[in-house]
Amino acid sequence: MKRSGTADLPLHGGRVPPWLAARMTELGTAIAEHIVLEYGPSEFLTRLSDPFWFQAFGCVMGMDWHSSGITTSVMGALKRGLNSRFSELGLAVCGGRGRHSVRTPDELRAFSMKTGLDGDALARTSRLTARVDNNAVVDGFQLYLHSFVVTRAGEWVVVQQGMNPGNHLARRYHWHSTTVRDFVSDPHTAILGKPQGTILNLVDARAEKAQRALLTIAKEPVEASLQEARKLTMPGHHDVRAKDVDVKRLGAVLAVAHERELRDFASLLLVEGLGPRTLQSLALIAEVVHGAPSRFSDPARFSFAHGGKDGHPFPVPLKTYDESLAILRRSLEAARLGHTEKVEGFKRLDRLTRTVEEDRQPLADFSAAIENERRISASVGGRTVFDDRRERKGPKATGQQSLF
Repeated sequence: MKRSGTADLPLHGGRVPPWLAARMTELGTAIAEHIVLEYGPSEFLTRLSDPFWFQAFGCVMGMDWHSSGITTSVMGALKRGLNSRFSELGLAVCGGRGRHSVRTPDELRAFSMKTGLDGDALARTSRLTARVDNNAVVDGFQLYLHSFVVTRAGEWVVVQQGMNPGNHLARRYHWHSTTVRDFVSDPHTAILGKPQGTILNLVDARAEKAQRALLTIAKEPVEASLQEARKLTMPGHHDVRAKDVDVKRLGAVLAVAHERELRDFASLLLVEGLGPRTLQSLALIAEVVHGAPSRFSDPARFSFAHGGKDGHPFPVPLKTYDESLAILRRSLEAARLGHTEKVEGFKRLDRLTRTVEEDRQPLADFSAAIENERRISASVGGRTVFDDRRERKGPKATGQQSLF
């Protein structure tokens, strides 16, 4: 059992405003559903265990592209969105930040009662991964967030984060049960009760290898559990710069969205006559759903879907965000009825963007792209947390609740 990756992020304060938190819940859940529908819940866990994909996922949801808050906000959004859809999607999120993290073992035991898994074994895994990153590695980071994502089949991912006030950094740790899932594939010979799919028991006599795998973290040298992990290091500057983005990949997205011939063809894949700004967002969402791991080496690029709450690279375009959500919802609703054309359209949109990138190799004019986004910001409902602060200073201002 190996740690799958880490990410170093600048520590940022502040809070996620309700207008963004609600949309993050909807968009994060819709993207998860698209991935589960196309590739299965195991693939969604594989994505979450990759620090680069996770960062891109948070960026496309409108969070600050590099800050520590991306972890808390993304996992909070997924917990709100996925747990209520467990019967459909087969994914549950336990734990969270602060006091929620210490409740993880109890939440896992409650989860196990619904699935037939061994809650004590899952709780032990949760504690072991936390102890390795908090105690066994003396790197100056103390955990304050621990999230445990688990499927009804018992596969899991841990996403946890620690802070180091001394150097103003946060470090996110990713763990994935890729070894454990190879061993817990056989059901009991007899189970009494209402059938609820494959029921697994990690303390079954035949699961001895799985039990040993769960204890590996505690017995192996720490270095053996931490090798071969993907490492993401985000820069300290808050603004998005050209060097943070693969301008050829961004150029392909902008070409598909804004060049008339390409845009007309791309919009036919989803909604005829789709506007260029929404198509730009949907092309980046499609890549988050269908892109290969190598596509996420520049997660800052995905902030060109919906900007960032602090205005980097530009304010969150709420009208575009809502239109993207509406199209995602309609495609999923149609798919539930057996009409998969629009869901397939997202896959074809991703292929189209990659074809444009490979054949034409367009280079984005980075400065012009940001200038255009800021110029049209008011027309697409651009908003940042600084607008909220100005509103609170006014005579009709209302208090804003901290969500995380």
